[in-house]
Amino acid sequence: MKFSQIARSVLLTGVFLSIAGFSSASYALCKECGKVTSLKTVKVKGEGTGAGVVAGGILGGVLGHQVGGGRGKDVATVAGAAGGAYVGHQAEKEIKSTIKYQVHVKLEDGVSRTFTFAAPTNYQVGDKIKIRDGKLTRR
Repeated sequence: MKFSQIARSVLLTGVFLSIAGFSSASYALCKECGKVTSLKTVKVKGEGTGAGVVAGGILGGVLGHQVGGGRGKDVATVAGAAGGAYVGHQAEKEIKSTIKYQVHVKLEDGVSRTFTFAAPTNYQVGDKIKIRDGKLTRR
């Protein structure tokens, strides 16, 4: 093949692709575009402030004091206070726990991102999305 034939072939291919709408620009990745790949509901444990420990310890100590006599009563009081403090702490964390809703997205450039919401969303797996100003929107 001569140089002129190669040049003409390349030129004709470029013209054809331009007419057909297949320019190289159409293959550019949208770094903010992607699809929803999964949805999860996550329970987030609350933080203990110490109020549960104090309340549980007092209640456990009072209940433990009702058991036994002499030195056994003292041991039961201490054990009741310790057990009550632990149970009170766990109860406080459970009461203050919250539910979060996660939307997992796979972007066109291969990056995976997770967006967390305080309330349920109406996104579905397979939804096409775009990230605008750090927030999810549908395309």
